[in-house]
Amino acid sequence: MNIEKDSTKAIDVPFYSLDIILSATDKFSDANKLGRGGFGPVYKGKFPGGQEMEVKRLSICSGQGVKELQNEVVLISKLQHRNLVRLLGYSLNKHEKILLYEYMPNRSLDAFIFDEENRLLLDSKKRFEIILGIARGLLYLHQDSRLRVIHKDLKTSNILCNENMNPKISDFGLARIVEGTGAEASTNNVVGTLGYMSPEYALEGKFSTKSNVFSFGVVLLEIFSGKENTGFYNPEQVLNLLRHAWTLWTENKALDLTDPTLVETCDESQVIECVNIGLLCIQEDPGERPTMSNVVVLLDSETSSPLPTPTQPAFVARRRQSVASSSLSLKPADSISNNELTISMDQGR
Repeated sequence: MNIEKDSTKAIDVPFYSLDIILSATDKFSDANKLGRGGFGPVYKGKFPGGQEMEVKRLSICSGQGVKELQNEVVLISKLQHRNLVRLLGYSLNKHEKILLYEYMPNRSLDAFIFDEENRLLLDSKKRFEIILGIARGLLYLHQDSRLRVIHKDLKTSNILCNENMNPKISDFGLARIVEGTGAEASTNNVVGTLGYMSPEYALEGKFSTKSNVFSFGVVLLEIFSGKENTGFYNPEQVLNLLRHAWTLWTENKALDLTDPTLVETCDESQVIECVNIGLLCIQEDPGERPTMSNVVVLLDSETSSPLPTPTQPAFVARRRQSVASSSLSLKPADSISNNELTISMDQGR
């Protein structure tokens, strides 16, 4: 694989030879395998000097090609924030495409909030701190970084946690740089994870910073409820988490959304405020959603001013028990992966 000279010059992190990476991961041994991301397996590597890094090895049959990988390397090397995962190196050659990240000992957030035992380690205060950290990371991407970046695949499994459970947004392979303040862009190739995609992006291919706000709202509701949006199942009626949250809100039962492990220790007013903010973020009309700047102010505010009242959210996707399905009206050529609930639309609209 040949990388354009301009792209190579833009990369501000070290290049690692494949031999060094093979030695650090014991030739990609299963013992060092941390898991599998959307584009390939991830390994733990121990490099000269004792430095530990996460090694993201792009699968040969992965949907992420040269363009996406170059995009991720160049983009993330320019981003520096405590709530974004740091790229420490890369290795790109004819046979292997590899990214090296800072090692996150606590892995991804979904391994905590959706796990019966691990969720006990996250009390209400810690979950709120995680939500605020994610919000600040997105605010940096949208407003404070040198580039205006839209993530396009924000979800709980793409939030990594360090030893102190400080959240860091990861996986920028699909991210896009946009110009201007309220910029909106469109694409005929919709890629991301169903259940986190905003309706305007999933159905029309339109994305903006408000698309990230929608995804953030889904993640927020998942963190405090301990339930997956696309995996949520109510025995009385088929619902996704967003519809369930809205139903409880309209019945003045927002506290019932709380993860049962938090009920005895949570700050009830804080939980209700968080549910309110989450519902504001997932409103159907992008214009009615707050900006991430607004979200951070609302989360960080100690005043008791009443929050805006949310309107009905968009219920983009839902899943029946053990059967992946979508409430989207998809064209015949569209495809959905049941494992990741990922939608890919390649044809024009």
